[in-house]
Amino acid sequence: MTLPSSQFPDLRNRGVLITGGGSGIGSALVEAFARQGCRVAIVDIAAEPSRALCEKVAAQTGQAPHFIQADLRQVDAVRAAADEALAGLGSVDILVNNAARDDRQALEAVTEESWDESLSVNLRHLFFMCQAIAPHMRRQGGGSIINFSSIAFMLNMPDIPAYSTAKAGIVGLTKSLAGKLGPDNIRVNAVLPGMIVTERQRRLWLTEESIARMQERQCLKRMLVAEDLVGPCLFLASDCSAAMTAQTMIIDGGVF
Repeated sequence: MTLPSSQFPDLRNRGVLITGGGSGIGSALVEAFARQGCRVAIVDIAAEPSRALCEKVAAQTGQAPHFIQADLRQVDAVRAAADEALAGLGSVDILVNNAARDDRQALEAVTEESWDESLSVNLRHLFFMCQAIAPHMRRQGGGSIINFSSIAFMLNMPDIPAYSTAKAGIVGLTKSLAGKLGPDNIRVNAVLPGMIVTERQRRLWLTEESIARMQERQCLKRMLVAEDLVGPCLFLASDCSAAMTAQTMIIDGGVF
């Protein structure tokens, strides 16, 4: 599937910070925002795919995204990445908290360490990135924050207890931040993808059978891919959604 061709003129020259932007959904978002004429920064722990993406986007648009290598499990690294993004872009008008990792683990196998690891990968960094970026957005008169949750916490999946907890927590965090930051004209919304078939998902978890089973549950009988998240995120970032905050947008082909 190709990226949507829709243009949002108000996004041109806006600064966009995308976590986990080096691959999967994040890479589709990086390409899409760059094509809108945005100044884009990527925060990712994986250097090789992120740098390859920057080269690809530079060839397409004439402007390379600013890559920041960081381990978002470390709060100091989150804060340093936010500072570097602000210095590199000049402003961050849009923050997309996309980074996550949906490791599977049986209930009996969960340890204190593995629980804390999952929450640090999937929830904690969202708050601290918002905390770091919000004062800048406040000074410049507003902004849009897009947090990536998932429908996973609504599916009663037995082997992702910590991940499901994190993704449910993101919805609560989104609503709390929207209440706090709304008076500063900072909008905070959440996107809940369904089964998005990426290369990583195929390699680790998905089979043709599991993809087919989910399509049976969907109203739309086709495979969902990373590009399906582009339009909703551009909408939430743009002035088209200027009165929308504290909301959750489900992109799952009609499971819920």
